[in-house]
Amino acid sequence: MKLLTAGEMRAIDQRAINDYGIPGIILMENAGLRMVEVITKHLQDKIQGKRFLVFAGKGNNGGDGFVIARHLINRGAEVKVFLLHSADSLQGDAKINYEILAKMGSKIYPVLHTRDLKRVEIALTYADYLIDAILGTGFKGSLQGLTADLVELLNQSGKPIFAVDIPSGLEADTGKVNGTCVQAELTVTFGFPKVGLCLESARKYVGELWLGQISFPPKLCQEAPEEKQLITSRLVRDWLPERDPDGHKNTFGHLLVLGGSEGMTGSVTLAATSALRTGAGLVTIGIPRSISTIIEAKTLEVMTKPLAETEEHTISTEALTNLLSMSKKIKAVVIGPGLSTNANTKDLVLSYLSHLEIPAVVDADGLKAIAGEADFVASLKAPLVLTPHPGEMATLMDLTTAQVQAERLNVALACARKYHAYTVLKGSRTIIAAPEGQVYLNVRGNSGMATAGSGDVLAGAIGGLLAQGLNPLEACVCGVYLHSLAGDIAAQDLGENSLLAGDLISYFPQAFSSIYSVDNCNIERKQLVRII
Repeated sequence: MKLLTAGEMRAIDQRAINDYGIPGIILMENAGLRMVEVITKHLQDKIQGKRFLVFAGKGNNGGDGFVIARHLINRGAEVKVFLLHSADSLQGDAKINYEILAKMGSKIYPVLHTRDLKRVEIALTYADYLIDAILGTGFKGSLQGLTADLVELLNQSGKPIFAVDIPSGLEADTGKVNGTCVQAELTVTFGFPKVGLCLESARKYVGELWLGQISFPPKLCQEAPEEKQLITSRLVRDWLPERDPDGHKNTFGHLLVLGGSEGMTGSVTLAATSALRTGAGLVTIGIPRSISTIIEAKTLEVMTKPLAETEEHTISTEALTNLLSMSKKIKAVVIGPGLSTNANTKDLVLSYLSHLEIPAVVDADGLKAIAGEADFVASLKAPLVLTPHPGEMATLMDLTTAQVQAERLNVALACARKYHAYTVLKGSRTIIAAPEGQVYLNVRGNSGMATAGSGDVLAGAIGGLLAQGLNPLEACVCGVYLHSLAGDIAAQDLGENSLLAGDLISYFPQAFSSIYSVDNCNIERKQLVRII
């Protein structure tokens, strides 16, 4: 599903009006209707007699609010409207909808001075629900003065807030909040989801996110920019590799997982088992010779390749010849789980990568080995996937973790371009960035997945899909989604507090079943769809 910036969405609106002749007032009417439909669904049709307060600005977002107020009144609700500007400042479609509402005898109160907030405070006491139609997707910066004071009142009221298109105070392109912002229970956005609504920084302000279609022609939707995408089950199902009914283990690819060291045998085992669960036909773990018996005791289905080791029992540069020989038989490699930061082992990683031509996932200690080697990495023949968590990304990009988290999307893109590698910035709302500029955003997953070994499971899943023939972007998107969906299903059964990384692998079969059961309808053509 495409994600758009505010400017891209405005261009779609203007094309609908100018090229297709759809009056703006129809788009506004449809937006208001979609909002009321979501509210009705959310309240289980219990609209009659409920008391709503609609807070409207002077732009199109406020115009949507007037439409919403009208339809709620028509459904039997008690509605009061608070307008943050004088009625004389209204223009165009917003003015028309204001006048319709006024002719219906609706109660519309101006909020122009600090003293007007007293009326709002009293109304909040008796209200059941609040509707934020103050500011739209064009907002940038921070709320000031009376608007900021009003938003603080709404948040402190404890009443559920429903945001129209975007919570007032949130930046549509970045998801940033500079100061105060409406904290909505649910948000209904229109046409396409906006990038900022789906980023982690916006989570506590957006609440439940719905998408409402407002009658844009299909061709116009198809021509919308597609560089940024929200990962959906439908997309993943279309990209997952087909299983050949006559296939055998070699048909489905052979993956090498290179890593492990003394005291760090679990990570390679998790990655290898994860790869098998994603459908890889064969998986071999390349490990220091002295710990091979430990690995063999941990898993039955995975093969091991004992390798030359250093005095610290990490993989040595002497293993290079063996690894290059193996590379003729394998389809992909995962480098890094439990590898260690031994200097000799780092040299092995760089030497191995310089010879490699098959796709490789670089994770954990493998990322530490390539940090500061961007030019070298960018020149490699092998297609690379980097899977850093925020701390590892900070090392790769010479930033602080706080800087990474403040600009997750931009940092992921910068890393992908700098290292010329497909980059998976892990965390809540994982971001996948391609060197060519495409971005895929995942909104699944839960806090139970923030546990030791979860990243190893993800690296193995991506590696297993690469071994089956998916290209790096497809493998990243499918692996991330499968991993997070398994986590969500596992959390339903086990709870988030008790979730272990190994549980994710156990729930891969259910995640696959869920993905393959998605119906064939085009999700972007539905009138309403819940996104988060």
